[in-house]
Amino acid sequence: MVILKFGGTSVGSAERMKALVNLISSDEKKIVVLSAMSGTTNKLVDICKALFNKQHQIANDYINALESLYLKEVDALYSKEEFKTKGIDLIKNHFNHLRSFTLDMFTSNEEKAILAQGELLSTALFYFHLQEIGMTAALIPALNFMRIDENEEPQLAYIENNLNLELAKYPTTTIFITQGYICRNAFGEIDNLKRGGSDYTASIIGAAIRAKEVQIWTDIDGMHNNDPRIVNKTHAIYQLSFDEAAELAYFGAKILHPTCILPAQKRNIPVLLKNTMQPDALGTVISNSHSEEGIKAVAAKDGICAINIKSDRMLLAHGFLRAVFDIFERYKTSIDMITTSEIAVSLTIDNDTHLKEITKELEEFANVEVEKEQTIICIVGNLPKNKAGYGFKVLEAIKDIPLRMVSYGGSSNNISVLVDSTQKKEALMALNKGLFGY
Repeated sequence: MVILKFGGTSVGSAERMKALVNLISSDEKKIVVLSAMSGTTNKLVDICKALFNKQHQIANDYINALESLYLKEVDALYSKEEFKTKGIDLIKNHFNHLRSFTLDMFTSNEEKAILAQGELLSTALFYFHLQEIGMTAALIPALNFMRIDENEEPQLAYIENNLNLELAKYPTTTIFITQGYICRNAFGEIDNLKRGGSDYTASIIGAAIRAKEVQIWTDIDGMHNNDPRIVNKTHAIYQLSFDEAAELAYFGAKILHPTCILPAQKRNIPVLLKNTMQPDALGTVISNSHSEEGIKAVAAKDGICAINIKSDRMLLAHGFLRAVFDIFERYKTSIDMITTSEIAVSLTIDNDTHLKEITKELEEFANVEVEKEQTIICIVGNLPKNKAGYGFKVLEAIKDIPLRMVSYGGSSNNISVLVDSTQKKEALMALNKGLFGY
């Protein structure tokens, strides 16, 4: 069995949904994981914000506008009156459900239920379309098998057992449709796998049923060697190791969600990145296969905050680093990069939610300087530690760019530098020229 995940752009209109039929028409047994139609989740977030602020009329206006968009797509998607009616009834039911939230108290639990509507709608609409054109398929609700624990980690044994129960209901069916992103939490409440979670869903499902491969279909032909939105010349990378792909995804490559790699990697299931607009393009294969030595790609992660922690007492002070890390751990704030000297530690975070509290505690034993609007640029590849030249090549390419931090040696797959975000474009272009000759 294979897993095919289609993102919001791939199901973003009636036309795009119709185009998916050719991509799922093989005889091979498959589970098709769908995101919400592009733009839907953002609009649902706007509705939630209005409800939190008790702006019920604004929330209703948002709901009405989104409903109108969906009704237009229903009219374009179906040709038979029977299915137009089914589609309209579906839309009315879901949007009446949304309107019901304007009448009661609104909490984070209700927010999760609202955010789930996009995937519930896209999967049902696509399932009806397959029915209309005579294709046999089954719609299996992700809320029946996808569950996370108290630490928001997938409960793989539970998922495996309950997913197989769902599949067993349809022994002769070869196409199964389900929702990405949404799940239940440890208390049985509707929850989600956070933004980009449909990739994660596909990888978790693939791991749970030990799929032959997981295919992530999006609107670009694989992982590129640089950001095509910023630099003029880039190319798709045909093959990456799991570790290389994980580094690129975490440090800014938008095509793949960072969490997607681990479940597939644990069970050695290849992940293919494919383009729905150019299905014949090779795309990118991510696997445990041997990766050719050398620099493969560059990615950039914005919204970084650099924190410099300096203390005269650090010299030979036992426990200084532990005291620093304990503070970040208490506030569940991950550290991306770290460099040290005799009297200072510099590190970066990408979540400044608790920055004020963290800074206050650090200042009890150190001087603290904070720099916002920074960007981590990650250079990824198979970079053996016993081979010289890679660090020089990277630093030579960006010799005219002021560097705030450099991290090299923690991984044989990654060299990272920190620059001011205003110099991100210049740095990416310089690396493109210095590393890839473009």
